[in-house]
Amino acid sequence: MIGRYKYHGQHKFARPLLAGLADYIDHHLAPEARPDVLIPAPMHWTRRWQRGFNQAQDIAEAVGRRLDLPVNARLVRRTRRVHAQRKLDRTSRLANLQGLFEVTGPVPANVAIVDDVVTTGATVRELASVLTRAGAKEIQVWALARTPG
Repeated sequence: MIGRYKYHGQHKFARPLLAGLADYIDHHLAPEARPDVLIPAPMHWTRRWQRGFNQAQDIAEAVGRRLDLPVNARLVRRTRRVHAQRKLDRTSRLANLQGLFEVTGPVPANVAIVDDVVTTGATVRELASVLTRAGAKEIQVWALARTPG
């Protein structure tokens, strides 16, 4: 379902997954533990242009609307284009992302990074690192799926 949504733009496959993620968070995360802002994993502009959308931003916006949480898709940006992570092993993924993200404004203390799939955790680890250096104190990771990697 995620692949058809992400690579073929078939948004109907994401609807039940988005609803499930929002329901899970709504029932399992106390209101006082919710982040100040949702930060979708940024996508390089050329990849977004090719794909037509950033699935992490779509996920963040849908869940944010449902849970009444703000989304800031411009707080972190990619500084360059890299090879697609799905084709790389763990070591290559980590090297591929070194210095890839840049914070563009003030970062709230409590944030949630939103992505579609977490495999090795390289992307969220690098994002968390730049957000921590910019002042984030608590960082949650929200994703539709976690795969072994």
